[in-house]
Amino acid sequence: MAEQAQTLEQWLAFLTAAEIPVLRHTAREIERLKQHEEDLGARAVANVVVQDPLMTVKLLRYLQDHKHSSQLRDLVQVEQAIMMIGLDNFFDNVPHTPVVEDVLQDHLDALVRLLRSVRQAQRAARYAFDWALLLHDLHAEEVHIAALLCYLGEMLMWISNPEPMLKIRHMQEADRTLRSAAVQEEVLGFKGMDLQRALTVGWHLPQLLQDMMDPAQAEHPRVKNVMLAVNLVRHSANGWEDAALPDDYRDIGELLRMKPEDVQTMVMPKGDAPAGNA
Repeated sequence: MAEQAQTLEQWLAFLTAAEIPVLRHTAREIERLKQHEEDLGARAVANVVVQDPLMTVKLLRYLQDHKHSSQLRDLVQVEQAIMMIGLDNFFDNVPHTPVVEDVLQDHLDALVRLLRSVRQAQRAARYAFDWALLLHDLHAEEVHIAALLCYLGEMLMWISNPEPMLKIRHMQEADRTLRSAAVQEEVLGFKGMDLQRALTVGWHLPQLLQDMMDPAQAEHPRVKNVMLAVNLVRHSANGWEDAALPDDYRDIGELLRMKPEDVQTMVMPKGDAPAGNA
């Protein structure tokens, strides 16, 4: 934990120096793959990494820290990144420890909230990737990664600062009218979006993540894709009857040139899809 860190700058410094934990499932799968390294291709490892936003950001940070001077474009595609550094190098120098579930074993409420954020990020990433393919985006995986990391700052705070994060959630649950940014600033001293921006810039994360926080980029199709995926996941987490979802269907439909009712059928789990649209 990091009780000594208080300001945004102190948190950025602490998180930059800390070893980011990964999900237990990720650690187990990577360890299993490591035992069969000679028979592996980069794709098998990449398929595990991209399911875990924490492991993904560890890989991206390693790439930035060991970037070749001849590399003109930041690598965002995980499989290509693993191929570039090599499997030996990946297993030896991108540690799949510590494990989130061990770090938060005394803060089970925070662990539950963290895992919920991870699931939401995974869902948003799947939506954004599928829509990128529909839009014929030649770099759809960049969109996938941006959506996967959209909750990064929140996840790292659940891991490193669980008690204040629980206080924020309890305050919001007690008063649904409270705005997240206001409560975060009251409890933490800064907004969650400010931490996300600081991490994105400080860690040289994909440009698309920076663009998402730039109002001037709000209408760019790739930015809109990720933001709409994040909104859909956030609203549907309250149930598929959430009042904000019709607006989401409309906005997604405008992006994909689809009717809102077709969007609704496409994104809803099959068992929950409206009977009239089945």
